[in-house]
Amino acid sequence: MTKNLKVTVDGKLYEVTVELPDEAPVAGLPPLIAPLAVSAPVAAPVSAPPSAKPAAPASAGPGEIKSPLAGKVVSVEVKPGQDVTEGQQVMTLEAMKMNTYIYAPKAGKVSTVLVNAGDAVEEGAALMAIA
Repeated sequence: MTKNLKVTVDGKLYEVTVELPDEAPVAGLPPLIAPLAVSAPVAAPVSAPPSAKPAAPASAGPGEIKSPLAGKVVSVEVKPGQDVTEGQQVMTLEAMKMNTYIYAPKAGKVSTVLVNAGDAVEEGAALMAIA
């Protein structure tokens, strides 16, 4: 039996086909773990569907974006004075070897960026503001 999955590696989305064993588990024993056959990644990363973006973090002030979790800033994709559209990726955070993408909750102009790549942030910390 094969199953098609989408996997994100280093921020790039890949479509893979996984081959699952057809063996039925024995009653009372955990299922066997067999090696999985994975197809080669597609030539270009597949863009994530719009519904895959996480919910916008709660704002304390007008246009302020807060960190949804504690982690490390991997990258900041925007600069102060730059125009952004609602849903545009503005930052990437890493926690427990997983990347979390931060999106602009509204269209506007980036008024301040309060963190830099490599900075550690706490949950709820202000990251940037959009006017």
